[in-house]
Amino acid sequence: MADRKRHYGMDWLRIGAFALLILYHIGMYFVPWGWHVKSDPTIDWVAIPMLATNSWRLPLLFLVSGYASAALFAKLGGAGAFVRSRSARLLIPLLFGVIAVISPQPWVELAGQHGYAQNFGHFWFNDYFRFGTLDGIILPTWQHLWFVVYLWVYTLIAALVIALVPGEARVQIADRAARLLGGRGLHVVPLALWLAIYAAFPTHRETHALVDDGPTHLHYLMPFAIGWLLRVRPILFAAVARQWRVALGIGLAAYGAVAAIEWHYPGAAPMPQAAHIAFAVARRAQGWATIVALIGIADAYWDRDHPWRAMLAEAVFPFYIVHQTIIVVFGWWLLQGQVAALPAFLILVAATVVGCWAFYLGGRRIGWLRPLIGLQRRA
Repeated sequence: MADRKRHYGMDWLRIGAFALLILYHIGMYFVPWGWHVKSDPTIDWVAIPMLATNSWRLPLLFLVSGYASAALFAKLGGAGAFVRSRSARLLIPLLFGVIAVISPQPWVELAGQHGYAQNFGHFWFNDYFRFGTLDGIILPTWQHLWFVVYLWVYTLIAALVIALVPGEARVQIADRAARLLGGRGLHVVPLALWLAIYAAFPTHRETHALVDDGPTHLHYLMPFAIGWLLRVRPILFAAVARQWRVALGIGLAAYGAVAAIEWHYPGAAPMPQAAHIAFAVARRAQGWATIVALIGIADAYWDRDHPWRAMLAEAVFPFYIVHQTIIVVFGWWLLQGQVAALPAFLILVAATVVGCWAFYLGGRRIGWLRPLIGLQRRA
């Protein structure tokens, strides 16, 4: 595999993507889409800024994860070592999160939306570990940590391909894929794949349940694979450098179409079939074009180190593990107190920032706790 220096721009892209994800989940408290806890009343127009990132935030996370996974494989040098490292780094905090971090989220949802009358202590000891459903909610649950589960599965697929496909064949496949994406194919091929998935499964909605989410896996495996390819064929950054400004224009135009359709059919307003199709196509065009543009910006302007970079890059995973529980719990308290939208938003931002930093800074100092919150053991 080709090797290269660390690309700091991809680090910053990963940090920024997770920061946007946290802000997006704060927005979920206000927007009229289903979620664990909702403001009363919800606010229709919040959907429009939310849709600015909705189509690309998760594919971008899978892309930068694919890039990081390829870098780790190059460092470890073998499929077995790669799987062991990824499994320890992902599954240990996943198990800890399901047991110790996630549980307030389904309790809040059950109490607020399903009339569950028991306190949290009773819920955790008597209902959370039922390994079944309670009023339609599967317990225990991984909630937002589905991303960790899917990422682990995708790394297993990558390791299996590496183990089964001879090295010469892998080189040829990577070379051909890089040539395919080297020009306008960078825009056309990934978007065509996304549109083909939508055309084949137009009614599918993400379940995050792993086993019944095939079209979603196809949707996310593509950016994961392209992220891996970016690492092993860094010549693709030259193609991105030539194309990212065009991609930025496409992304902004497509978002304009998405926002216009949402404005005309806000919230749960019925939408004609033609508008549904236009919305779905525009979202996918916006999503992939924005990803190309962000990679280009990261490569052109962010490929430099900073004293905060290493700490922020390390903090990303602990932040991700805990952030949604903080938002849901504080959202529940704000809902009980009937706090207005603007102060509620400011409180949620402040509480989430403080809570995430406390979780990370407190956990990183305790040796046995580090792997549980997604940090490497100290040497």
